Amino acid sequence: MSGSEIEAIRALLGSKPRPVGWPARRQRIEEVGAHWPVASDMTLQAVDLDGVPGECSIAPGSRTERVLMFFHGGGYCSGSLRSHRRLVTEAGRAGGLRTLAVGYRLAPEHPFPAALDDAVAAWRWLRRQGIAARDIVVGGDSAGGGLSVVLINALRAAGEEGPACAWLISPWTDLTQSGATMATKDAVDPLIHKGYLGELADAYAPVGMDRRDPRLSPLFADLRGLPPSLIQVGSEETLLADATRFAEAAGAANVAVTLEVWPHMIHAWPMWNAGLAPGRQALARAGAFMRDHLD
Repeated sequence: MSGSEIEAIRALLGSKPRPVGWPARRQRIEEVGAHWPVASDMTLQAVDLDGVPGECSIAPGSRTERVLMFFHGGGYCSGSLRSHRRLVTEAGRAGGLRTLAVGYRLAPEHPFPAALDDAVAAWRWLRRQGIAARDIVVGGDSAGGGLSVVLINALRAAGEEGPACAWLISPWTDLTQSGATMATKDAVDPLIHKGYLGELADAYAPVGMDRRDPRLSPLFADLRGLPPSLIQVGSEETLLADATRFAEAAGAANVAVTLEVWPHMIHAWPMWNAGLAPGRQALARAGAFMRDHLD
């Protein structure tokens, strides 16, 4: 790995003061997420998922009957189809499948359970298009990774068939912020800090709702029956323990879990795959994982 590449990403993220307020935060994640455009050979299509905005993408040679349903990060309060477009489209290329990015509603305007309701609506829309559950991968980064698990658990509770596998990038699984790396990695994480996460959790979780509720914090869920899952996390993340503890809990529940801790990488680093070799490598590994569990 070229150390200069990750330092360039750190410089991009630190090139402006940290934004204050939801509009500024949302604008900033769009700026840094869309720093590199989508590849010119990618086909994009806006879709209406029963009132939830979505976007499909497909690269040449990919299979249309297989779908990666992706939920963007941003702490349930920011992030969009645009901010994560390069990540999602290149993940689809790596997996050789179509993608469906879901633009779920954001807090604080739309707190829990809006994001979960939109995720369920998107899943059921996709199933009505004739896509078999066994041909779907559910994935997301950060809050989107947590939402992916919450969706799968909701489907299981409803007696519905779940996806073939799950792909979780830097997942936020614990809204109580009890992970040790909240403190031990604070000085090296350029993006995520405990105070900021507290603001996000306050905006998303209704007043009085237990932050250990598994619909908020899937780390505390009954994970039995979760599909095979790939968890990718950077060594320089305050959310490192959210990933490692979740992998341990899932493994203890007899879930087939692959945990990858990427040295020197920061939160959701595959977003910047165009300028970061480890981002492309992580997507290649994720694509192989998807193909293995869809075949």
